[in-house]
Amino acid sequence: MENASELKPTPVIYGELLNISTNYTHANFTSKEEEKDTSVAFQAGLAVTLALITLATTLSNAFVIATIYQSRKLHTPANFLIASLAVTDLLVSILVMPISALYTVSQTWTLGQVVCDIWLSSDITCCTASILHLCVIALDRYWAITDAVEYSKKRTMGRAAGMIATAWVIAISISLPPFFWRQVKAEEVTSCNVNTDHIFYTIYSTFGAFYIPTLLLIALYGRIYVEARKRILKQSHNKPGKRLTSAHLITNSPGSVASTTSLNYGTNDTSSCDTTSSANVNQVKVTVSDALLEKKRISAARERKATKTLGIILGAYIICWLPFFIYTLLVPVCESCFHPELFDIFTWLGYLNSLINPIIYTMSNEDFKQAFHKLIRFRCCRA
Repeated sequence: MENASELKPTPVIYGELLNISTNYTHANFTSKEEEKDTSVAFQAGLAVTLALITLATTLSNAFVIATIYQSRKLHTPANFLIASLAVTDLLVSILVMPISALYTVSQTWTLGQVVCDIWLSSDITCCTASILHLCVIALDRYWAITDAVEYSKKRTMGRAAGMIATAWVIAISISLPPFFWRQVKAEEVTSCNVNTDHIFYTIYSTFGAFYIPTLLLIALYGRIYVEARKRILKQSHNKPGKRLTSAHLITNSPGSVASTTSLNYGTNDTSSCDTTSSANVNQVKVTVSDALLEKKRISAARERKATKTLGIILGAYIICWLPFFIYTLLVPVCESCFHPELFDIFTWLGYLNSLINPIIYTMSNEDFKQAFHKLIRFRCCRA
C-alpha cells in the first residue's frame, strides 16, 4: 500500500505537466503566427514586384507606339511591324498580366468561370501573337537583305498589314480549340488553367505557338547573319579601290554636293594632261554624289546594327519562353512533375519578354532614341 501511495502523482507534478503543455501550446501558436506574418510579407513583396513588371511593360510599349506615331521619320513598313509588336505586348500587359498577378499571389481563382475563359483565351492569343510578330519582323528583314531591289518595291504598308493579320489569325486558331470541349462546372471554380488532358491539343498549341516559330526564327536569323556578313566583307574589300582622281563643282546638279571624277581604265596614275584631254577614249567621267556615298555608309552601319538587334531579340525570346514550353509539354506525360510555383515562375519569365522587346528596340536603334528623347522633351515642355 505504501508503494501504491508513492506512485500516486503529487500536485507538483501536475503543475509541471500543465506548464509544459501551456509552453508547448504557446510556442506552437507563436510559430504559426510567425509563419503567417512571413507568408503575408512574401505575398506583399511578390504583389509589388509583379505590379512593377506589369506597369513597366505597359509604359515601355506605350512609349514605343507613341514614339512611332509622333515621328514621321519612323513611318515605314518595318517600323509599322515594330509598332504592331508593341501593341500586342501592350495587350499582354493590360489583359493578361494584372489578372495573372492576382492569381499568382492569391493561388486561388475567385473571378468565376466566364472571366477564366476570357483570360485564358487572351493569354494564349496575345502571347502567341507576340511570338509570331517576331517571326514576321525576321521575315521582313530577311527579304530586305536577300532580295533588296525587288522587295523594296513590294515593301508597303498594305503588305505589312497582311503579315500582321496572318499572325493574329494563326494566334486565334491556336487559342480557340479549348472552347469546344470546355465543361461548365456546377461547383465554385477555385483554379483556372488550360486543360492538359488533351495531349494532341497540347502538342498542336506548343508547336504552333513556339517550336515551329522558333525553328523559323533561327533559320531566318542564320541566313540574315550570313548575308549581312557578306555585304560587310564586300564593302570592306571595295573601300581601298575607291579613289577620287580629280573633281570640280557642278553648279547645275540637283544634289547638294557633287563632284565630277575622272577615272582612267587600266591605270591608277593620273596627270593634269589626262584630266584636260577630252580625246582620250579610255577615259570616262563619272558624277559621284558625296551625299550618296555617305548614305550608303550609314545604310551599311544600320544594316549591321539591325542584324545585331535581331540577334539580341532572338536570344532574349528563347531564354524567356523556352522553359515554359518545355514544362508545358512535359506536364501531360508526367503529372508528378507539376509544381504550381515553378509553373508561375516560367509563366512570368515568358511575360517578361513583352517588357524586353521595347527596351531592346529603343536602346539599339538611334532613330528610336532620337524620336524618344524628342517625345520626352515635348511631354515635359507641355507639362
